[in-house]
Amino acid sequence: MQEELSVLLKAQYPLIYLVTSEEERAEQAVYRIVQDVTQHQRLFVWTVTHGFREYGVAQQKTHHNTISPEAAIEWVVRQEPGIFIFKDLHPFITSPAVTRWLREAIASFKGTEKAIVLMSPYQETPIELEKDVVVLDFALPDLVTLDGVLGQQLGKSRHALGEDSREKLLKAALGLTKDEAEKVYRKAYVKAGQLTEGEVEIVLSEKKQLIRRNGILDYIEEDETIRAVGGLEELKKWLTQRSDAFTERAREYGLPQPKGMLILGVPGCGKSLIAKTTSRLWGLPLLRLDMGRVYDGSMVGRSEANLRNALKTAESISPAVLFIDELDKAFAGGAGSGDSDGGTSSRIFGSFLTWMQEKTSPVFVMATANRVDRLPGEFLRKGRFDEIFFVDLPSSEEREAIFRIHLHKRRKDTSRFDLGELARTSDGFSGAEIEQGIVAAMYEAFAQEREFNQLDIIAAIKSTLPLSRTMVEQVTALRDWARQRARPASASVAEYQRLEF
Repeated sequence: MQEELSVLLKAQYPLIYLVTSEEERAEQAVYRIVQDVTQHQRLFVWTVTHGFREYGVAQQKTHHNTISPEAAIEWVVRQEPGIFIFKDLHPFITSPAVTRWLREAIASFKGTEKAIVLMSPYQETPIELEKDVVVLDFALPDLVTLDGVLGQQLGKSRHALGEDSREKLLKAALGLTKDEAEKVYRKAYVKAGQLTEGEVEIVLSEKKQLIRRNGILDYIEEDETIRAVGGLEELKKWLTQRSDAFTERAREYGLPQPKGMLILGVPGCGKSLIAKTTSRLWGLPLLRLDMGRVYDGSMVGRSEANLRNALKTAESISPAVLFIDELDKAFAGGAGSGDSDGGTSSRIFGSFLTWMQEKTSPVFVMATANRVDRLPGEFLRKGRFDEIFFVDLPSSEEREAIFRIHLHKRRKDTSRFDLGELARTSDGFSGAEIEQGIVAAMYEAFAQEREFNQLDIIAAIKSTLPLSRTMVEQVTALRDWARQRARPASASVAEYQRLEF
């Protein structure tokens, strides 16, 4: 961005709109460019509270009668060549007088080596200036800038920090402003008395504020680890192999950044849980994209803007995991919804596909789906996702592991339960149905004021009709599709397929 700004100033572009909330860092960047490009030029900064002041002068004096925006622009027209920064002009820029003065100023700048830089966290451009203004987004601090901030804080610490730990602390702060990074590093140091890899969680917590302000994304904190997922060993192995995929060590090795994963399967088989625990395994923030909040019919183009803002926010705090639950429902009408919603779904679908194809930021998309027949074919082609996994109903061994996990959560001693018998009784049950069977057994025993036992669980299971029987056609169709097109998440199935071929 700084290189682009330098080019624009050299080319004597008269009006540049710099969108940023980091005024101090942006001012310093403009000042360095002015010093490098044209050393004879001066830099002035305007605010509605003080009017114009010259940047870099120790005794800053306000130039008289430059408080009002109109008077300030008139003053600029009368000055010698220089760069003039206007801070937070956006509330006034739509005023007819301010707009007119800006247009006249731009016309007078030809051949004078003058330029106006509008600096604001919010872009507001009247239609009269659209042909004259160049809009730039001032980039958030990169790893080099953050390394300087972290180095200052580490100078106060007596603890040495390894390269891997330093990298994780820096990556955790990506997406924060320089001031936010300084504050969160200080916060981590105050809370822990040191700055190590263990304080990454404190740094990541600062990003929650960014997500809350967005309104479309949710920041999810998952306490469960990947060990809480019963079975799915092939899928867990794939994820574990990529736990360091976003590190500089992986880049130096020549590995590309993972794009994403689509998990298909029967409802209740742990798709959402594996997606949530992945962020914990990789040490990355987990963001959930709620497509229901994206759609907004109040104004034409609002839904598309919501999606762009959400994806931009996800990129700003990357590396991160972007979780989209039930993708088949979110984009079910993407292929042909023009008649039902004016083409909004189609446009959103197209925007999302384009972003997935062209994104360079380390945002790993983790999507789940239950009905593959509802998914547009464009999602399933190679290149959109790194891998498509199919999560089938758990096998006998996996059901046994699921019973062990859920019983251990509720009772430390599970030796009084015959897990093998429970696994055989629950044939055709999903992980969610097994958990609800245990909960139902506990309610039954609790009502009778006694401890629940093996027979209670068996009775609860036998009284439940699983989805595999009520939705047998859907499950069969999904299995048939996935057999040749998706990778099995269970190790036993994967090994069988390898032997088969």
